[in-house]
Amino acid sequence: MILPIIMICVCLIMGGGVLLYIKLSKKNGTNKKSQETDPAAVTANEFVNVRDISGKFLYTRDNMVLAYLRIMPISIDLFSKSEKQQIVRQLTANLSSADYPFQLIAVSRPVDISPLLSELSDTLTACGDGKQKELLKQEMVEMSSFALSGDVVERQFYLKIWDKAHENTERELLQKLKYLEGYFSDVGVRSDILEQQDIIRLCNLINNPSYVHLEDSDADPAIPMIEGYANG
Repeated sequence: MILPIIMICVCLIMGGGVLLYIKLSKKNGTNKKSQETDPAAVTANEFVNVRDISGKFLYTRDNMVLAYLRIMPISIDLFSKSEKQQIVRQLTANLSSADYPFQLIAVSRPVDISPLLSELSDTLTACGDGKQKELLKQEMVEMSSFALSGDVVERQFYLKIWDKAHENTERELLQKLKYLEGYFSDVGVRSDILEQQDIIRLCNLINNPSYVHLEDSDADPAIPMIEGYANG
């Protein structure tokens, strides 16, 4: 009579233990899953897929190596129609020989007017005329207000190339960047290969909302054309 009662108690205890284990396992699994999907629990490096930035290269978490070329802007208003056509033809021919993928990045950032402010300050120090000093001070205040407001922005252009990480990836990417640099140099456009600090600034410029100011832009799809050449 006692033995069946003991067996029933043992079964109840074992069943309760199994239910408790299942419940705790589900709770831990849910917490782990929510932590993996919770954006607040994801680190900045995981969010932007950056593993490391060293020298001239950015290394991603999915085993890719990236390198960047900054293209200095030029004013096409200073060229004649025939010169614009020549630039387009030459640059198109040069870039068509690149048998690897690349991406053009165009970003906006506040204009750096610190050199202008420094020049105005030096002029103010050397100036002896009272009226001219007053005008220089007003100009400096006006320039400073532009810098603080962030309303004056400039477009910056970059080319990005990438490849899977292997033994010679860095050397091959650097060689491709030098070829691209030469392509733009042939048409009178200066370009620079980004170093470590420049790549970090570019990442901040793209991924950090507090690093840039808003800029109104037309988001309608369009094919960019050099003015005066589209109808030529």
